[in-house]
Amino acid sequence: MRDAPLSQIPVHLITGFLGSGKSTLIRSLIGQKPAGETWAILINEFGRVGIDQAMFEARDDLVIKGLPGGCLCCQLAFVLQATLVNLVHRHRPDRLIIEPSGLGHPAGLLDVLRGEAFRDVLDVCDIIAVLDPRRLDEPRARDHETFRDQLAMADAVVLTLVDLASPEQVEAAHRHAKDHWPARKWVAEACRGELPVSLLSEGGRHGGNGNRRKESRAHTELRQSASRVVILDGFDTAGLLPGQPVHGAASSLGYTTLGWRWHPADRFMLDRLTAVLGRLPAGLRVKGVLNTDAGWTLYNRSDATVSLEPSAWRQDSRLEVIGESGTLPDAAHLERELQACRC
Repeated sequence: MRDAPLSQIPVHLITGFLGSGKSTLIRSLIGQKPAGETWAILINEFGRVGIDQAMFEARDDLVIKGLPGGCLCCQLAFVLQATLVNLVHRHRPDRLIIEPSGLGHPAGLLDVLRGEAFRDVLDVCDIIAVLDPRRLDEPRARDHETFRDQLAMADAVVLTLVDLASPEQVEAAHRHAKDHWPARKWVAEACRGELPVSLLSEGGRHGGNGNRRKESRAHTELRQSASRVVILDGFDTAGLLPGQPVHGAASSLGYTTLGWRWHPADRFMLDRLTAVLGRLPAGLRVKGVLNTDAGWTLYNRSDATVSLEPSAWRQDSRLEVIGESGTLPDAAHLERELQACRC
């Protein structure tokens, strides 16, 4: 069976703007995975250090691959094809889920998935857009071209974080999701990220030309400049030394990211760390996985809502702060505050 030709592996794109709950939704779907199936999850992050992979525990029936440091749809398109070829031929998954960056445009990604290299190998199913209803009240998100195009290309829409939104915001999100032609196949609410896996397994193919959108000029320019970009593996821990964090920063598509990684032996005082992060401006996206005095902890903040969860990750500590360019704190000052939180 391992030598049988690969054919029509279902591929699901789960898109959504920064902080909309894509990874939480995927975790819920994984929890419902049929026994005997192997799934592959390809995660693209706008930030360079790569954190979302740490949200998933290693399992024999689950393959997780992270591509941090750019956009799959443009900056990383030239490495995506090679990554996918390796992924599907080495692991032969029964289903593939791709989570593009919150700033990723699905058009370029679709071009790769439907290219000659994957003809008759991958079956692109419904594109699912994840929408936090509260985003529709934010001009900075609502007016962002990528935000609009992610929704425009979607075959179906999942409303997340509905427990944090008002009834009026949820109702407005339903109206916004349904105001589209061709009509959405379905619109569902996923309180706390919970969505029936049957919506994947029973879904059809992507709507195609009816939902086709061109990339924005910004994405096109990034694609054209991709040949000059050197992609580093964000999960390489070689060279990390105790007490000496590695820092990186990047700007693209109107957003900037600041990231740090620490040696796994570095340990943080959780209360002090959360106090430092809590003083950051509410509009910033903050996520991390850190070795703390309370154990390894996954820190996740979106729109000033913070969650803390135990993490099975042990490779290193890492933290990412993302926001509109010009709104982030001074990196050197923040690093000093973070260093002062170490035990």
